[in-house]
Amino acid sequence: MKEWWLHVGLICVPLVAVYLHVPPPQLSPALQNWRATGDFFTFRGSSVFYRESFGARGSSDVVILLHGFPTSSYDWYKIWEPLNQRFNRVIALDFLGFGFSDKPRPHRYSIFEQASIVEALVSHLGLSEHKINILSHDYGDTVALELLYRSDHNRTGHLTIKSLCLSNGGIFPETHHPRFLQKVLKDAGYLSPVLTRLMNYYLFSRGIGEVFGPFTQPTDAEYWDMWTGIRFKDGNLVIDSILQYINQRLKHRDRWVGALTSTLVPVHMIYGPLDPVNPHPQFIRQYQKLVQRSTVSVLDEHISHYPQLEDPTGFMNAYLNFINSF
Repeated sequence: MKEWWLHVGLICVPLVAVYLHVPPPQLSPALQNWRATGDFFTFRGSSVFYRESFGARGSSDVVILLHGFPTSSYDWYKIWEPLNQRFNRVIALDFLGFGFSDKPRPHRYSIFEQASIVEALVSHLGLSEHKINILSHDYGDTVALELLYRSDHNRTGHLTIKSLCLSNGGIFPETHHPRFLQKVLKDAGYLSPVLTRLMNYYLFSRGIGEVFGPFTQPTDAEYWDMWTGIRFKDGNLVIDSILQYINQRLKHRDRWVGALTSTLVPVHMIYGPLDPVNPHPQFIRQYQKLVQRSTVSVLDEHISHYPQLEDPTGFMNAYLNFINSF
């Protein structure tokens, strides 16, 4: 019996060793182009990726795009050109720990730090005195709310926010339903480093596919681009640290929801109603109850958690209707 287990061990150990050292996938041509047309700036010793383009002539409007978890600025690629036709400058970044940005570990990732990175980028681009439109999604919604809080309270280095458009972010802990793997990773303690190393494309694609609608699933190439962005610079190894944002949302609910309910900045919500993370109708009812100054666009019933990818035309129409209304 002991010899049997010994043989199993001798087979499994090298297999696990090989698995743990599988190199990250190569960048697709699309991701290579996205990276090549972007740039980097340094924030407290870390390299942060951003992409900027100059578009509409005769307009001075600037929009900054804040992506969600666990993906990257590439989430905006389907609406980049339409935004470019409306805004003078379109800017997106990869938050620290995401995409092409550095992914330091160990590191205490926080919404507060990500907001400071956005402020630093705005300063780096010479836009500190400019009014900024913010378009955000998911994790980016919470970063946007911290920026809104700082702006409305005149904190040093704050942005001057012209408008804010949110989309499918879990901004209310009471209506937010994290996926099972998210809950496991954020609370696994000493097991987290083991679990993050065991993440693979199959588990990832199956998990993220659950937050897309049945008729709006990503293509295989899109799944691979998402996974490649996560694996870049071993980003899978910091996911457990980044996921502490869920606990931060609960701890700082009054600060961030309070900023949203009290602001005089024009606010809009674009919502995919099939979202299992922020389910309908609980989420949108809570939003309309608490954020009475905000306007809302509810997209088609088959649109889920990634509306800018699942329905870029509907998403863009909703955003333009909002941005042209004031």
